[in-house]
Amino acid sequence: MNNYKLTIQYDGGRYQGWQRLGNSDNTIQGKIESVLTEMAGESIEIFGCSRTDSGVHALAQIANFKMDGNATESEVMNYLNRYLPQDISIVDVELVPERFHARYNAKDKTYLYKIWNEQYTNPFMRKYSMHVEEPLNIPSMNEACQYFIGTHDFTSYSNAKSKKKSMVREIYTIEIEEIGGFLEIRVRGNGFLYNMVRKIVGTLIEVGLGEIDAAKIPSILESKERVQTGRMADPAGLYLENVDF
Repeated sequence: MNNYKLTIQYDGGRYQGWQRLGNSDNTIQGKIESVLTEMAGESIEIFGCSRTDSGVHALAQIANFKMDGNATESEVMNYLNRYLPQDISIVDVELVPERFHARYNAKDKTYLYKIWNEQYTNPFMRKYSMHVEEPLNIPSMNEACQYFIGTHDFTSYSNAKSKKKSMVREIYTIEIEEIGGFLEIRVRGNGFLYNMVRKIVGTLIEVGLGEIDAAKIPSILESKERVQTGRMADPAGLYLENVDF
């Protein structure tokens, strides 16, 4: 049995996220599994490195699956790209050792968030960024970033339903870059909770607009109360950009 590693790009705008749902097949995982099952003639399950939310995109989602037979990497790649919807693309297929697991072997992940920070909307990027028309104070946002870096309990910055799993995560870096009307915010860490990046970006926007002081962030983290966080950034601006193994 071969173990295949996939690198996947997708526009998540019309999907209910990555993870297959029992009452809907309108997910990225569901679409890919359906095509692979047709190819293999038996049920195939794939494992993604990150369960991106509804409406979130990916530049490099990593997944793996196991399949009997001797299909080559190019055969798998060509078959998937032929039958998948055009908003999902397989950009690489690699045969990997049997023990490789996309989720459990991931060491760190980088999410990219795009904000269009001009007075008027960008019609070509309105589905792929969040529009904030008021000028944002970048130095204040950079100051706020520092409070998130390190190991923290991120309960306040997650909508995760499970209370059994640890809410502790480590953020390695948060970088903000201005590029032609866009703010690109990159968050790199060892793992992320449900809605965590969108809530962090939402707080950074509030700081940039002068709605809250950056120095308030430690107390929000320490409170472990989700009501303490304000806005949550739109899903359209979020991309899974990179995964390291």
